[in-house]
Amino acid sequence: MHSRVQFYKKEYINSLIDYREGEEKFGQTLQVSSDGDLSGFHGKFVILGIAEDIGIRANHGIAGAASAFRSFIKSLVNIHNSRSFSGEQFLLLGRIRTGGLMEDSQNADIEALRELTEKLDEMVFPVIQQIVKAGKIPIVIGGGHNNVFPILKGCYLACNEPINTINLDAHADFRPTEGRHSGNGFRYAYNAGYLKKYALLGLHHAYNNEQILDELIENPDFLPIFFEDIFLRRNESWEQAKRRAIDFVKTGRFGVELDVDSLENLLSSAWSSVGITSDESLNYLYNCGKEPQVCYLHITEAVYKRSDGMENVLIGKLINYLVQAFCRGIQEQ
Repeated sequence: MHSRVQFYKKEYINSLIDYREGEEKFGQTLQVSSDGDLSGFHGKFVILGIAEDIGIRANHGIAGAASAFRSFIKSLVNIHNSRSFSGEQFLLLGRIRTGGLMEDSQNADIEALRELTEKLDEMVFPVIQQIVKAGKIPIVIGGGHNNVFPILKGCYLACNEPINTINLDAHADFRPTEGRHSGNGFRYAYNAGYLKKYALLGLHHAYNNEQILDELIENPDFLPIFFEDIFLRRNESWEQAKRRAIDFVKTGRFGVELDVDSLENLLSSAWSSVGITSDESLNYLYNCGKEPQVCYLHITEAVYKRSDGMENVLIGKLINYLVQAFCRGIQEQ
């Protein structure tokens, strides 16, 4: 694992904490790993960062998703530690060593970016496999939606069975297998047999091409639920749609995906003025966490600072809340 993961030292975590007398912060009890050995960790959740935007740029997107993970960690370590939500239940494993790939990607063309995305896949899946095999729940933060492919591959290899997935996202990310990028991770995973059932919650009609939509509607392994049907036509409530999506995937082990571009007015690689509220997204993650079959959380496409200079200084705090919502659901099963 050493070659793939950059571990964090406790001194670094301590440097991020804003100490107050008489108070204990989450970072003070947060577990860290120096070697990737999970056998001595008795909590449930293992946090892994993927600070990259190669897959997004390989899909003609805007860079910046590499910036969110550090902002999340800074926010997480400063919440209050409590009996019900303690750092002892979490291991900060570290982040995938993306530095070399990010350097190689600086002036790369689309083809080269897609080859680098493939190299990233090879770094990510063995780490996920190890976490899941140890009986822990990976919480993967940062980077593009390209990383769903190695996450599902790692889960598949650890569990020896295909994984179902629920995805709150404006986009299906089911583009053709034209070389790896952030827009086709689910397609590659499905074709490889790592992904079985796929529930797509809150898809936007205008941002998915007709060919993909037809395929999603016709294949019984997929459940596309459209944003317009919930909020425009009011065919069903958000509550009913979310329940339908969860019920579809909970027939087996399932992963939970949240693409930050599905939230309204939130800076991401493809942000939108129309989308799900942050309250609804928290409730979605909490409800997913309440299901015993849940096996991972992946929050993707979040941006602290984008390559065009736009910033969202609150993104770390939002991801922190999202992670808390999911984990509280699991703790309250």
